[in-house]
Amino acid sequence: MSNPDESFSQFDISEHEKDKLVGEVIRYILFKYEQNSNCPIKREELTQLITRKGYKQRTLPAFVIDEAKRKLSSIFGYEMRELQRPRAAGRASQSHLSAEAKSYIIISQLSADIYRKFVEDPRSSPTSGFTFVVVGIIHLGGGKLSEENLWHHLMRLGLHKNDENHPEFGNIKLALETLVQQRFLQKEKVSGPEGTTLYYELAERALDGAVYDKIKDYVSQIVQKDATALEAE
Repeated sequence: MSNPDESFSQFDISEHEKDKLVGEVIRYILFKYEQNSNCPIKREELTQLITRKGYKQRTLPAFVIDEAKRKLSSIFGYEMRELQRPRAAGRASQSHLSAEAKSYIIISQLSADIYRKFVEDPRSSPTSGFTFVVVGIIHLGGGKLSEENLWHHLMRLGLHKNDENHPEFGNIKLALETLVQQRFLQKEKVSGPEGTTLYYELAERALDGAVYDKIKDYVSQIVQKDATALEAE
């Protein structure tokens, strides 16, 4: 593995400047991620944080971001994971769209038991449950479900589209939209003979290996319980 200090030497900046840039990127990531309900942070935001300070070296932001990744892991115990949502072709070059779409989330590297005991906020449990249920419903629908069908299933659970004052989730529509902003879901409008239909589809975070495996295990348990109950009858 190459030495980060040697890599930075090509940019003709001091050790102090390098550490300051990396520190500012780390602070921005930690505060912005918390303030924005764990929504991904665009790579463009991190790049601008560096370039607006007068540094014009084209590849400097990439080195600073990589160093921030290493320190987030070694010092703070977070994995900084890149997400990249594919964009529709035809509006601009693929390389431009790919760069624009890149963003990051941070994930604790602590074991699940330690995280629950020392880090997890019990007040976040309802929100996590809502996420799990919505992702599970769409997973059962094959990974993609129309807005009408999704609300049909949510209403069966007592979650209504027009409820703005749910005791746990507040505005239900906004809670669902937050899952889109967090990239658990993505929306797609499809035109057909009967008009335009809005679909919700599993996005990158819901398709992440760990999350996806938990959903499959939970669904399998439910199916197995239902089958056992039917046999008992």
